[in-house]
Amino acid sequence: MDEQPSEVPAGEAAHPLDRRAELSEFLRSRRARLKPEDVGMPDFGRHRRVPGLRREELAQLAGVSVAYYTRLEQGNGRNVSAEVLDSIARALRLTDAEHNHLTHLAKPKQHKKRQAARPQQVRGSLRQLLDTIDGVPAYITGRRSDVLVWNRMAAAVFGDWSELPPQERNWARMVFLRPEYRELFVEWEQKAIDIVCLLRMDAGCHPDDPRLAALVGELSVKSEDFRRLWATHDVKEKSHGVKLLRHPLVGDLALQFESFRLTGDSELALVTYHAEPGSGSAEALRLLASWGTDATRAGASSPR
Repeated sequence: MDEQPSEVPAGEAAHPLDRRAELSEFLRSRRARLKPEDVGMPDFGRHRRVPGLRREELAQLAGVSVAYYTRLEQGNGRNVSAEVLDSIARALRLTDAEHNHLTHLAKPKQHKKRQAARPQQVRGSLRQLLDTIDGVPAYITGRRSDVLVWNRMAAAVFGDWSELPPQERNWARMVFLRPEYRELFVEWEQKAIDIVCLLRMDAGCHPDDPRLAALVGELSVKSEDFRRLWATHDVKEKSHGVKLLRHPLVGDLALQFESFRLTGDSELALVTYHAEPGSGSAEALRLLASWGTDATRAGASSPR
């Protein structure tokens, strides 16, 4: 459980994600989902050439000139102020996550060279913490949806990731490229959407990350579902909820998950799963815990 996902192999380095194109497509997609009646504007055109609001209408709502907004939607965010971005975010009715994503795309922070490609490290005390969480599946993820460390119960429920090469311990690759995870997640589509939304936010913060670009490129080639969801440009982060699983040993599980960003490294997240006390899912987790290494080995083949 200590190995980190490897760097992009020599000769396979991916081109950085095009930040200007990302900014342009994100604004277009957010504008397309709004109709004039949604924002209290009259719709005088019966035959609109494009879905959603026109650029002129959006510029009017945001209080900026059409030429200014057009330049921004063409990917030119140079010298745009935070106040203007706030106005455009309000006009587009962006969520907090979408607003942050727009800011990252329009006004990217400067990162040190190769900082994005540097393997992420997990403190030894956090590894010990995972081992002491008994009966609760838990793991720590990093950027790009990489699974960095996990405990015995996580292996029993999700499969023993130690049997995978380090670069394959990635939620996006597992969900989109490994058929067994379609069987594990009862609501597979929602799990896939959540992962793509996280990758979108990561791309906004780190457009120069070659490993992220390689991951997006690989999934775009190999998965039609990924291409479809990536094209929506949706961004959001779910910190809690319920996951429905179909485990090969104990059957259906309804587990509540919590995701905690770690102090000192906000790009690491501790994710835990627990069942409602007294429920069938709680009993199933206790059964998996009692099987010890047998359950972990079975979990390695789950959900195959």
